[in-house]
Amino acid sequence: MTAYSAPIRDMLFTLRSVGDFDRIAALPGNEDVSDDLVEAIFEEAGKFAGDVLAPLNQPGDVTGCVCKDGVVTTPDGVKAAFASFCAFGWHAMPAKAEYGGQGMPALVSTPVLEMWKASNMAFSLCQMLTIGAISAIDHHGSEAQKALYLPKMVAGTWTGTMNLTEPGAGSDLAAVRTRAVPEGDVYRITGTKIFITWGENDVAENIVHLVLARLPDAPPGVKGISLFIAPKFLVNPDGSLGERNDLVCASIEHKLGIHASPTAVMSFGEKGGALGYLVGEANRGLEYMFTMMNHARLNVGLEGVAISERAYQQARSYAFERVQGRPIGEAVGKPIAYHPDVKRMLLDMKSRVEAMRALAYYAASQMDVAHLSPDAAEAKKAQARVDLLIPVVKGWCTENSIDIASTGVQVHGGMGFIEETGAAQHFRDARITTIYEGTTAIQANDLVGRKIARDGGAAARDLIAEIEVTMAASAGIPEVAALAKALSEPLAHFADSVEWIVKNNPAAPARTAAAAVPMLHLAGIVVGFWLLVKQASVAAQGLSAGEGDPAFLKGKLAYARFFATQILPRTQALFRAITQGSEDVESFDPALLAG
Repeated sequence: MTAYSAPIRDMLFTLRSVGDFDRIAALPGNEDVSDDLVEAIFEEAGKFAGDVLAPLNQPGDVTGCVCKDGVVTTPDGVKAAFASFCAFGWHAMPAKAEYGGQGMPALVSTPVLEMWKASNMAFSLCQMLTIGAISAIDHHGSEAQKALYLPKMVAGTWTGTMNLTEPGAGSDLAAVRTRAVPEGDVYRITGTKIFITWGENDVAENIVHLVLARLPDAPPGVKGISLFIAPKFLVNPDGSLGERNDLVCASIEHKLGIHASPTAVMSFGEKGGALGYLVGEANRGLEYMFTMMNHARLNVGLEGVAISERAYQQARSYAFERVQGRPIGEAVGKPIAYHPDVKRMLLDMKSRVEAMRALAYYAASQMDVAHLSPDAAEAKKAQARVDLLIPVVKGWCTENSIDIASTGVQVHGGMGFIEETGAAQHFRDARITTIYEGTTAIQANDLVGRKIARDGGAAARDLIAEIEVTMAASAGIPEVAALAKALSEPLAHFADSVEWIVKNNPAAPARTAAAAVPMLHLAGIVVGFWLLVKQASVAAQGLSAGEGDPAFLKGKLAYARFFATQILPRTQALFRAITQGSEDVESFDPALLAG
């Protein structure tokens, strides 16, 4: 496996060209965020990712985690790396300053999170789940709960989990059967939870489990689910650790990838009931969990970006090292990077990574505006944009990551199929990203049903209008005019698809659901290319002014042109699948498959 080098120049360029960094830095609370500070953070994070986390990635994949008698041991080096990670303050970076975090805007913390995910995705999942648990407690916990748990969770002394699904439930949380019986001011929790990421580990002195469970008198379905804190070790009022709670890791899953991330089966109440503490009001647990869902889904979409970047770096390195045959028209042998189809594959990987990163960073910047803007109307508009785009970030970026990692194996040829090169690990690790935190279909149904149909297409139309403004402005830049023109028809397909959904969803929701995944891909391609055009415009202006590295800026133009000719035309087929093919899916009888 090749070393990982954080693409800091690409990250900074994206942050400034599509993330509107100056605007984010000017928001209340971000007064200390400057260009120099951000560059220093990225440089140091890049060193930690490349020097500490990346070398543990392949050995951790080979060794995996071990569970014996409820005790989980992580691969060699992980515990020490996590201690260093926390000591340097990286674990606390995305969290609020009032709990010991650094309070960085999402636009700044997102590229750093990409580095952790790209260098060692399995390792990064511990922080991701802890940050999600912190968010839920911060939004809905009592002041006493916040004071007791959050400082140590932010510091990484204690980690956090989310215990949602159960055997037989999957994504259908209405089927949750774990029970919580009141006993004075606490609750006795009994039940089994599965797929609990970092549910048991040896890197933290305590684990704060957030658990969805039902009270004895709870109504059926998702409206009868409550949220509880159930720590591995009970916590005394002074913050010291008490006795072990009645919960245990029954086993860890043997998975296709992310082997160094312990995915636990958690058993609650084998000895009478684990003590749990109600978060917020009863029967509002699922609602509370969705508070942190935008961040969680952005972070999983970011995993798609990160693993794609890592797979691209691996493929690029091999393609420039491997000499095989003579490229067409050449008299002597050259690295395979010069063969036309390998060149095409590398361009395909790189251009999609550029679009995916731009989409993730743009969504993060809109989160910052939604949370921090003093202008209520501006904040509301930004939140609507976030809500619209998050399922696209999660679904489109992760679907791309599987394809990009697979292409990385192909660039290696036969050596890509050999585990020692590391290319196969990226492919295996990427495969989970389209499943957890809501499958691609769940994201697509959310996009179509909740984010487009529910508001009559208003947020989508607002986005389309903004894209049209970019197209008009770009038409005046000679190097970019053709790119803006190329977006015209795909944007029309996107707009027409939005209207088709608005029209058909009320009477035929199954039909629009059948079109949902193609719609998600159509949206990803159109919005991703829009952001590439914005980047290309900045690059063209830099070249005209003689500012910046010419080769770097020319690359931005080249990636946008490749995307325009090789990927953007797919929107026509997707548009037909949405508006013409969905009825065939809706009307199909699955019984015909049984024979």
